Amino acid sequence: MCDLLDLEETATQTGPKGVINDWRRFKLESMEQENLPPAKRELLRQMSSPHRKKDDSRSNLNRKMSVQEYELLKEEDESCLKTYRKRCMQEMHDKLSFGPKFEGVHDLDSGEAFLEVIEKEHHSTVVVVHIYKIGVKGCEELNNCLDCLAAEYPTVKFCRIDAVSSGAAERFSDEVLPTLLVYKAGELLGNFLACTQHLSEEFFATDVETFLNSYGLLPEKDAPVTKEEDENDVE
Repeated sequence: MCDLLDLEETATQTGPKGVINDWRRFKLESMEQENLPPAKRELLRQMSSPHRKKDDSRSNLNRKMSVQEYELLKEEDESCLKTYRKRCMQEMHDKLSFGPKFEGVHDLDSGEAFLEVIEKEHHSTVVVVHIYKIGVKGCEELNNCLDCLAAEYPTVKFCRIDAVSSGAAERFSDEVLPTLLVYKAGELLGNFLACTQHLSEEFFATDVETFLNSYGLLPEKDAPVTKEEDENDVE
């Protein structure tokens, strides 16, 4: 049976010592081993996974960093550090993110499919349904906007259904189209009939995004990577 020390080694460490040890391991794995002097390579190996005897394992875990180790860690290695920070941010984002992700706008072909997407989708997922009709002003433009927003908000499930296919054409006459319905955990959060009347004559995806955000119906988007950050990662 493994002891407490074994469990501590396999668990992810989040304190200062855990961060330092994780950085040590990352630097060892990312550096070009063949270009390192043998002494430095061995030191990095010891720092990332020090050899321990059973009787002094706890003291080794808590030992102070040597001057040689400190000098090695503070060496200029901006590229490695940026890559490490990017990996840590991605891991944090993955841990905080939950629920499924989607691609594109989903076409619903029946009232049953409409009910299923509302009732059976993950409780954390926002479902946006566009009820449209070919030939009705604003419907085609709104469909194009939702195609763009689906790429910007992968955790939101964007759907569309023809009013006739929904089986409720009498309820969704041309006068109330296009209609946007927003659900979460089976609950109706937004019911926007003839929603384009809230937009300008010529509208774009950003206008639809602003409209939905004014009601707090869209989650926060991931911060885009700037050109400078992307170039620095490549260097």
